[in-house]
Amino acid sequence: MTSGTKLSLTGSVAVVTGGSRGIGKGIATALAKLGANVVITAKHGERLVAAALELSAHGPACEGMACDVTHLPAVDALASHVRHKYGHVDILVNNAGIGGPASLLHDLAPENWDDIFDTNVRGVFYMVRAFVPLMISSGPGHIINISSLAGKNPLPRGAAYCASKWALNGLSYSLAEELRGQNIRVSVVCPGSVDTEFSPHTGKSPDRMLRPEDVGHVVAMLVTQRPQSFASEVLLRPTQRP
Repeated sequence: MTSGTKLSLTGSVAVVTGGSRGIGKGIATALAKLGANVVITAKHGERLVAAALELSAHGPACEGMACDVTHLPAVDALASHVRHKYGHVDILVNNAGIGGPASLLHDLAPENWDDIFDTNVRGVFYMVRAFVPLMISSGPGHIINISSLAGKNPLPRGAAYCASKWALNGLSYSLAEELRGQNIRVSVVCPGSVDTEFSPHTGKSPDRMLRPEDVGHVVAMLVTQRPQSFASEVLLRPTQRP
């Protein structure tokens, strides 16, 4: 994927879940600028068309597909589409995630717990289940799971979200060991507070927070590493405390 000192993903196919806004869009933009064909997904399609058109200005045509990662038939249909249209997939970024309400754990409604784990953990499992066979058959690849520093540190009034990200980290480390022999590198990225509409970040200064393009830069770094190594985990913090 490198030519001299110029990094390039020309000819690569990348799938980015939750790619129509926020961190996902920042990641998709970084990959498109390196020349990758990017398929972005979101649960609802309202923003997908506009986001795909905007991303297409940075490289090959970007495609937006509505997909609820918690719905196995929808994930299987997405994988089938990518297989038939592109014939291969080189990069899978599992970014789709939800935070849930701020709540003491004993006050949290069971349906909120289910929603958080269905998206943040089960959705990643479904995507891996659907895309890894294609990735194995088409050659070396990268899986990047977007976690959070909440998967490393306690988060009062966010225990369910925190637990889901700890689970995602454990899934990622185990998956990395399973797929190393297939030349598929699995990495997990744990950002701190990012200035998006994902959560209100009460009391934090937006100009000191991470930006979506900061996470995109890290993902671009991960997928353009030299082939004999991989960074299994990146903890990403703002330079100044927000």
